[in-house]
Amino acid sequence: MPSQSTTSRTGLPERAGDLAATAARYAADADTDRELAPAVTDGIVRAGFARHFVPARFGGAEGGARELLDAVAALAEGCTSAAWCASVTAGAARMGAYLPERGQRELWERGPDTVVVGALMPRGAVTEVADGWRVTGEWEFTSAVGFSDWALVCALVPQDDRHVPWFFALPRADYQVVDTWSAIGMRGTGSHTLTVDNVFVPRHRGFTRDTMLAGRAVASTARCHTIPLRLVSGLLFAAPALGAARGALRVWSEHTAMDTDERNPGPRIALARAAVTVDAAHLLLERAARVADAPAATPLEQVRNPADCAHAVDQLVDVVGQLFRTVGSTGQLAAHPLQRIWRDVHCLASHVALRFDTAGGAYGARLLEPAAG
Repeated sequence: MPSQSTTSRTGLPERAGDLAATAARYAADADTDRELAPAVTDGIVRAGFARHFVPARFGGAEGGARELLDAVAALAEGCTSAAWCASVTAGAARMGAYLPERGQRELWERGPDTVVVGALMPRGAVTEVADGWRVTGEWEFTSAVGFSDWALVCALVPQDDRHVPWFFALPRADYQVVDTWSAIGMRGTGSHTLTVDNVFVPRHRGFTRDTMLAGRAVASTARCHTIPLRLVSGLLFAAPALGAARGALRVWSEHTAMDTDERNPGPRIALARAAVTVDAAHLLLERAARVADAPAATPLEQVRNPADCAHAVDQLVDVVGQLFRTVGSTGQLAAHPLQRIWRDVHCLASHVALRFDTAGGAYGARLLEPAAG
């Protein structure tokens, strides 16, 4: 099925569409090797994913959520793992805008294409010292860490009688990668464990998690930096599922077209129903992206966006599952791309940001409030 990318200000979706063909050629190898080929990782950087949310004063694009959605989905039509890495590295670089100004200069001193990864769950031990902290810990499931230049890791800092989540920016020399990623799907993401052993982090390379959640950027008024996290985080993780489902539609269509009997409308009806569902999911994600790019969001929109993203992914997973069940035994062979897409979307959908029960509960509670809006 054709991509639905639109012409953008940055040109990222168009470049991502070109990269999709390369990613598709290496997708089976990435699944086996548990990491992306250099041609793909280099292509992700050249396409502009790393710089998409970087402040303009450091050479970045200060791009929008809609452009990233289109670009990630276009790339996912070739390889879900490549699209996931492209999306999460764009999102991690966005987090750099919450560092103090000196920390931002260090992060992007070699240019806006610095590849940043994020270890988002609070882990490890932090000790406050003169002019900074000492950080030790392990962060599992750090996607794209193998080709990263910097990492932003989250850890709990003792403050008074509580522990406050902080992010710390670490250059590549300050962390190690332990090969631990062996999953049923999304194998090419190389989501290995990042480890840190008693590393000193100066104060200008740390910020509180609350700063990021609220969108309190440092020295930037660009919407991509002032947006509250809940408006954009679901899009980062949902966008690869959209492209993966489109890829599944294409693969299924190519396979089924060879055996279609015009007297049997079943396959045509199944394809139409699946295509409509994918389009509906796209419309939900597109609306969420428009909300994220708008100058402000209402309280209702702030809780609706995560629900929209989670529901869209649920629908996309169902579509891929239906196609997989009807393609026959051939689709289950290791060499067939549909089984890889099926594994990828199920693995992707398990991410905490895409669980509808959590997002839907908050949205439903808001809908029940008087004059919700």
